[in-house]
Amino acid sequence: MGNTPTARNVYLDSERISRTIEQLSNRVHERFPGSGLSQVCKDLYAISLTAERDLAAVSKPNWLLRGAVILFVGALLAALALSISRLGLEVGSITFIELIQVFESATNEIILIGAALLFLVSIEGRVKRNRVIHDINRLRSIAHVIDIHQLTKDPTVIIAGGSKTASSPEREMSVFELGRYLDYCSEMLSLTGKVGFLYGQSFPDPQTVTAVNELEELTTGLSRKIWQKIMLLEDIAANLENAKQAPMVFLED
Repeated sequence: MGNTPTARNVYLDSERISRTIEQLSNRVHERFPGSGLSQVCKDLYAISLTAERDLAAVSKPNWLLRGAVILFVGALLAALALSISRLGLEVGSITFIELIQVFESATNEIILIGAALLFLVSIEGRVKRNRVIHDINRLRSIAHVIDIHQLTKDPTVIIAGGSKTASSPEREMSVFELGRYLDYCSEMLSLTGKVGFLYGQSFPDPQTVTAVNELEELTTGLSRKIWQKIMLLEDIAANLENAKQAPMVFLED
């Protein structure tokens, strides 16, 4: 019997994703130099580099913060032990009613100290979570900016032409350039989602995973709109090409 292959964990490589975004940024700049889309892609590349540093930080324990928490927890426990020792209670020197009151007071203090301990123990995770959520929100903003850049790229208007108004945006693009522009937007949205996935991969906190899934849904939905334009562009371009190749028929009187 042959050896059964074992499944292995597969992870996205943040460095490779950054290199892919850098390459895409160069392509966009070479095709559309000085364009707003080129600048957005540069911003996405900068965010991907920041993500690499942040991911390295959240993946490692924060020893400074943990040390401070341990010292503070130790101080709380020492204060609790000191307060208990100062009671100086001896068997037979306290009434039953006083014992109930002392027990109730001690219970309240233990509950408050327990809540404080829980807050302190979870502070590192909350600090990391806030940092991750902030970065994911930046990626969400980038996705919306990419969508804004493709909003005015209407294949029917750019190819078929039409009358312009004073407020009409500039649409000086060929069929090929428009296709490349929309392709770049789609690639940027896909890579935006991939950068977001890196956070969920390195810090699989429930809130982080939810934010990553929402980002993925956003980029997928926006990319779907772009691909509808690309398909429409291909249909219009094919119809125009067929119209050029069709033989002209002259009718005789």
